[in-house]
Amino acid sequence: MNRIVAYACLALSMSLVGSYVALSKPLVAALPVFLLAWLRFGIGGLSMMHWLKKPALEIPMSGQTRRLLFLESFLGNFLFTICMLFGMSMTSAVAAGVIMASIPAAVAVMSWLFLRERVNPRVWGAVACGVIGIGLVSLSKNELLMPVDTGLTANFVSKTSWLGNLLLLVAVLCEASYAVIGKKLTGVLSPKRITALINLWGFALITPLGLWMAWGFDFAHVAPSAWLLLLFYSLAASVWTVWLWMTGLKTIPANQAGVFTVLLPVSAAAVGVIALGETLNGTQVGAFAIALTGVVLATLPQRGLEKPE
Repeated sequence: MNRIVAYACLALSMSLVGSYVALSKPLVAALPVFLLAWLRFGIGGLSMMHWLKKPALEIPMSGQTRRLLFLESFLGNFLFTICMLFGMSMTSAVAAGVIMASIPAAVAVMSWLFLRERVNPRVWGAVACGVIGIGLVSLSKNELLMPVDTGLTANFVSKTSWLGNLLLLVAVLCEASYAVIGKKLTGVLSPKRITALINLWGFALITPLGLWMAWGFDFAHVAPSAWLLLLFYSLAASVWTVWLWMTGLKTIPANQAGVFTVLLPVSAAAVGVIALGETLNGTQVGAFAIALTGVVLATLPQRGLEKPE
C-alpha cells in the first residue's frame, strides 16, 4: 500500500476515535456505561458478520494469534471502552484530550520494548512534541464542565475528576497496547478479520454486564437523537476506526503510527468545543498546534527510511 494512503487511514482512524470519545459524554448521560458498551459491540458485530468468515487463502490461526486476538480485544476494546466511558462521565472532553495526548509516547516506548522496532530520531522528536503539548496544557487550569453541569451535578463531577482522569490514563495504556498488538496481528490476518474477531470477543466479554444493566432499564426514555448518536458511535468505534487503523498498520511501523494518535485528543477537544460547549484557551490551542507539528515531523519524507516490519 502507498504510504500516503496508509497515513491517511491512520489519521482518519484516530480523528474518528477522538470524535466518539467526546460524543460519548452525552451518551453516558443517556445510557448506563455497561449497557452502552454492550449495544456498541452488538451493533458493530451485526454490521460486519460477513467479515468473520475465514478467507480461503488465510493460514490457520496459531495459539499465539488467538491469544493476541483476545488481548487486543480485552485491552483495546473492552477495557479501553469501560475506562474511557467511565472516565468521560467524571471529567471534561478537553481534559480527556489532554491526557490522551500521551498516547504517542506510550506507543513508541511499547513498540521499542515489545516489537524491537527501531525508533528513529524524527519519531522521538514527534513524540517530544506531544510531551511538550501535555506540559503546556498542564499549566492551564481551564478545565470547564459542560454548561448543563450545574448545582449538585457539577459539584459531583468536580470532586470525581481525579478518578475520571486516572481511568483515562489507564485507557491511554490500553490504546498503546492496542497499537502494538495490532502490528503483530496484521502480519497474519487481514484488517477486516481482525476488526470482526476482536469485536466478537468484546461482545462476549461485556454481555453479562450488558444484560444485567438492560434488565429493568426503561429504553422508552432514551431520546431519538441519542439512538442516532449511538449508531454513529457503534459503527465508528467497532468498525470504521479499527479497520482503518489495521489497514494503515500493515504498511507503517507501530512507533510511527503511534504519532497519529495525537489526533485523538485534538479531535476530542475540537468536538468538545464545537458540539458540547466546552472552551479552549490560548495555552491549549498552542499545545495542540505543537502536537500537530509532531505529526508533520513524523510523516515528512526522509532518506534511508526503514522498511516496515
